[in-house]
Amino acid sequence: MRNFLKKLLMATGGILGTILIAVVAFTSLSPQLGGTPTKADKAAYLKSGHYDAQEDKFVNLIPTREMTGGSMPSVMWKFLFHKSPQAAPPAPLPQQPLDSLAITRKTPEMVRVTWFGHSASLVEIAGQNILLDPMLSVKMGPVSWATPKRYNPSLAIRPEQLPPIAVVLISHDHYDHLDYATIRKIKDKVGHFYVPLGIGPHLLAWGVPAARITEMNWGDSATIPGLVLRCTPSRHFSGRGLTNRNSTLWCSWVMQAPAKRIFYTGDGGYGPHFAAIGRQYGPFDLALVECGQYNESWAEIHMKPEQSVQAARDVRAAVMLPVHWGAFTESLHAWNEPVTRATAEAARLGQPITTPHLGEPVTLGTELPQQRWW
Repeated sequence: MRNFLKKLLMATGGILGTILIAVVAFTSLSPQLGGTPTKADKAAYLKSGHYDAQEDKFVNLIPTREMTGGSMPSVMWKFLFHKSPQAAPPAPLPQQPLDSLAITRKTPEMVRVTWFGHSASLVEIAGQNILLDPMLSVKMGPVSWATPKRYNPSLAIRPEQLPPIAVVLISHDHYDHLDYATIRKIKDKVGHFYVPLGIGPHLLAWGVPAARITEMNWGDSATIPGLVLRCTPSRHFSGRGLTNRNSTLWCSWVMQAPAKRIFYTGDGGYGPHFAAIGRQYGPFDLALVECGQYNESWAEIHMKPEQSVQAARDVRAAVMLPVHWGAFTESLHAWNEPVTRATAEAARLGQPITTPHLGEPVTLGTELPQQRWW
């Protein structure tokens, strides 16, 4: 009997070991993992002032914990078995199809923002088409069967339907923001990719020419016709694999035209950087603000809805557009809790807010969408 149990344990251990090796090999070899920075790249990161050479990683402006309660196994258990009964909507969300010709019909003075769910958005400003974190796939990551699926099986517009894009701005390298499949589909119609430090190797590995990639540090700026793009801080973390945690920088973005200014928070926890950005680059005509996928267990790397509203006030946004919800379930709260809490807090503080349907354009200077459609 003892020999039988020993053989059973050995066999079970061998099977589990084989599965583990297969999973590690698959995720390591998958093209979705992206590229790897060179020694020269890392030497350049040291000059950023935000890279810890001893720890071999990027760091936040203030101390930031990725986990503020519980353990990763306990969080995963809750995510698998104890999510809110309303963690996902009962049916696809209402969505307005977007015609690619409509994107080309604009004047240089028009400022229009179209949100596709989660954080993927199209900003039309100074006559330019700018895509923010274009995760336009239904599934994400190299192990798509194990990761959250998009609520809607189709999007307001498919990547291949998009007209020429002047600029793609990436806030960080997580799969729900930097999507391999989308980049592969749009790379030949994008004029330039502006990304935080370290993301260049990913794009190079996916076939984007080096001449169309600019990596930026917090405080860097770039100029395109009619527009200044500024890479600004956020409070978050990065990593696409098992061994490259915080190997790339994360950021927020300022889009500054002569008459209008747009701000995008990227992902991240609340912090003093918002007020600093507001003082230096605000006020903003509109801010796309992270609002969703929060939890007490990661309270320093994502904002609660009330903090999101305060962030909009800190950057001096005339209008707040809550993003990072309405597409994927990545936390334990109800799918519509973020926008419900954010609109209530915005009303309490007198912060103007717009809540478009997926694919519904928000055009500054016109009546903004205010439906409580959720």
